[in-house]
Amino acid sequence: MAGGSKASSRYRDAGKRRLGGPPFRRRHRRLLLTLLTVVSLLFVSVGAYAYHLNKQLSNFGRVDISTVQSGEPDPDEGRALNVLLLGSDMAENDEGGASIEEDAVLPDWPSGKYRSDTLMIVHIPADRSAVQLVSIPRDTYTTIYDEDGEPRNKQKINAAFSQYGPAGAVATIQAMTGITIDHLAIIDWEGFRDITTAVGGVEVTIPETFRDPQQGITWQAGTQVLEGEEALSYVRTRHGLQRGDFDRIARQQNFLRSVMNKLLSRGTLTNPVKLSNTLGALSDNMTLDSDWTPSNLRSLALSLRGVTSDSVAFMTAPVATTQDVSGVGNVVILKETQSAELWQAIISDQVGAYVQAYPDEQLPGADEVS
Repeated sequence: MAGGSKASSRYRDAGKRRLGGPPFRRRHRRLLLTLLTVVSLLFVSVGAYAYHLNKQLSNFGRVDISTVQSGEPDPDEGRALNVLLLGSDMAENDEGGASIEEDAVLPDWPSGKYRSDTLMIVHIPADRSAVQLVSIPRDTYTTIYDEDGEPRNKQKINAAFSQYGPAGAVATIQAMTGITIDHLAIIDWEGFRDITTAVGGVEVTIPETFRDPQQGITWQAGTQVLEGEEALSYVRTRHGLQRGDFDRIARQQNFLRSVMNKLLSRGTLTNPVKLSNTLGALSDNMTLDSDWTPSNLRSLALSLRGVTSDSVAFMTAPVATTQDVSGVGNVVILKETQSAELWQAIISDQVGAYVQAYPDEQLPGADEVS
């Protein structure tokens, strides 16, 4: 009875708070303050991370191509988007110094300082359900346009960037294809090694062992993970390949496909450290047009969140033949009719239909690229 009396003196009723404890209102005030503290810390952390990412997106080099742009659509306004992707190297006899961003604002572009052996039109459909990349061989014979959009002479297409800079490259591609280039991205192949390291290496499959005499490298058959200098050598290799530069284009596309697979994997996009390192490597080695704002970049990335590696298609502009041209060298001649179909498919946002009509134009499987 004494025990029962003691228990009854400590509790009012079953299920109610213990006598002598903190009042109900005070306990819940503490819980609320704790919750608010946790939420505040979470918002501060997320805000700091968002600020850090935004700062990285602002660190990309910038070049002005407004002299040849016909207008820059907002990536989230439901329109298709065309981006010219250039892979840039410095000429072997140039020791460097200033960057593309710094050289682009000079009164005169340093003709011959840079080479662009990689030219790709990246088409992003209006519904953001896929991404299509079309490589244009660097030796394609066409009329070259300058930084003011004025025609100059007929040359290999890679001479446009070398002689007239970023705006010249955009003007030349637009004139040759009739496609409006909305944005420009220039990747420094020398810095490509940093990007591959940031994503933890990229897997490629080499079907047969062969030797690249130019770089002094023997590529062993089999699947391997490449990063750093090895990755850079892989995308540069063309000597020792059966079709030379055409096989190098396939290699570059295959490598970009593998990089995309890595970027689209949960391990990269959902890992703050990996994502930050990747963005840092990209911003250190990539130059964008000055109209491509961090806000537009974020919006575009969000609009593409449903894209998977299976919905990314790689192809090359259809080649008719190669021939020697006096004073120019060996050039690539594109198939006129089929190329016109491809350009129109991009303009009308119907690249999927073109791929269905010409399935063999797509990049082969990862284990079939030399």
